[in-house]
Amino acid sequence: MQSSRFGHFARLLSTSRQRLADIEVSEASPYVYHVKLNKPKKRNTFTLDMWKESRKIVDELSVNPKCRVIVVSGEGKSFCAGIDLQEGFGQLMEVFENDQMDAARKGRFMREFIATAQDGYTALERCFKPVIAAVHSHCIGAGIDLITACDIRLAAKDAVFSIKEVDVGLAADVGTLARIQKVVGNDSITRELALTARNFHADEALAYGLISKIYPDQATTVAAALEMAATIASKSPIAVQGTKVNLNYGRDHSVKESLDYIQAWNMSQLNTEDLMKSAMAAMTKEKAEFNDV
Repeated sequence: MQSSRFGHFARLLSTSRQRLADIEVSEASPYVYHVKLNKPKKRNTFTLDMWKESRKIVDELSVNPKCRVIVVSGEGKSFCAGIDLQEGFGQLMEVFENDQMDAARKGRFMREFIATAQDGYTALERCFKPVIAAVHSHCIGAGIDLITACDIRLAAKDAVFSIKEVDVGLAADVGTLARIQKVVGNDSITRELALTARNFHADEALAYGLISKIYPDQATTVAAALEMAATIASKSPIAVQGTKVNLNYGRDHSVKESLDYIQAWNMSQLNTEDLMKSAMAAMTKEKAEFNDV
């Protein structure tokens, strides 16, 4: 009897689900994979299943030797307009209104729910391969959570950003508050944006350092992201992946700790054929071809 009370909620958090059509994955060019949010009728709003799928896809690409760079974009009128309030809040209300669960068990469920959502985006940060976000139109709430976990952010000039969570009654808990100050580096403006939930546009996002370039439209932005990804993919995967790992480590640690970390990292990673291949390519003006990792 006890297990039947909570079985439905356990299934919500289960990772053993079939692959969704809401996220598409394709090989855009050699070593470049394009992950496309494909839920245009709902403006690519996220659900618990999409967060699970995001983690699964990115974790697979992280260890796929044929993938060296990932581009994330959104299909339709919006990049990502946040969370699917109807489905997401509906699931939470089921828990809140379940009289058979006490406060402690509801709290445990909520913790797992939040952790599952967080990990859907943390997978992007954790991934060995660089991730480029190509943003257009709405990038709201969960959209900000997503892009702040990426390595590079490009945007179309029509992009509109908002840390929206306070307007729906909660503190942003899927990644924005943990990352945006490290991305932007301006404590005052990040607090203003998070506390007011106001919209800000591509020119502001560029000025704050949230994005690195602005393009005329969605198609141009995605094309630029794929071109940048191809450039990165042409370089030594040992060097590129080591650079991402050490940039992430350096962001969260002191200079001394980071210097010690890269000593330990490169004591093995300098023992690579890629060094000689890169040197020969520079001398001969020919393109180097690197083996998979």
